[in-house]
Order: sequence, then structure tokens, then C-alpha cells
Amino acid sequence: MGTRVVTAHLPKELAEKLDGLADLLDRPRGWLVQEAVEAYVGLAEERQRETVAALREVDTGRVVEHGEVKAWAAGLVRAKKAPATRARTRVKRAS
Repeated sequence: MGTRVVTAHLPKELAEKLDGLADLLDRPRGWLVQEAVEAYVGLAEERQRETVAALREVDTGRVVEHGEVKAWAAGLVRAKKAPATRARTRVKRAS
């Protein structure tokens, strides 16, 4: 696989953080930039795939009505506010 030079202007503070991290990890700055760009592009591609899949589901009528979502969310709030209960166990004492 070939490479290509890409230039980007970074805010001074971000560039300083990048330099510090490169020193800390004993890696070249370019290696860190490549890792970061690969991670970002991977996330963006996954987000796009998930968005397209979700839109296909909407097109086929696979949706949840707003009222159902509100009821589900309200149930989560109620469950969170309910006091936690501990299970009681009986301990047998030796006679």
C-alpha cells in the first residue's frame, strides 16, 4: 500500500498535546496522526452504515411509535427511583 502526504493545520494547544503524547509513547507524531485518522474514519463509516440500515427499516415500516418510546422511558425512570431491595437469606446455626 502506498502512502500520500496530507497536511492539516491544528490549533497550537492540540499540536502541543500531540507532541507530548508522541514523546510519552515514544512514537513519531505522524504515527499518532495516522492512528487517530484511521479510528475517526472507521467510526464515521460505521455511523454511515448504521444510518443507512436504520433508514431502510423506516422505509419498510419497522418503527416504534413515539408514545411507546415515552412509556418505555418513563418505566426506566420509575425503575431507577425505586429503592433497591436486598434479598434476605436465613443462616442456619449449628446446634
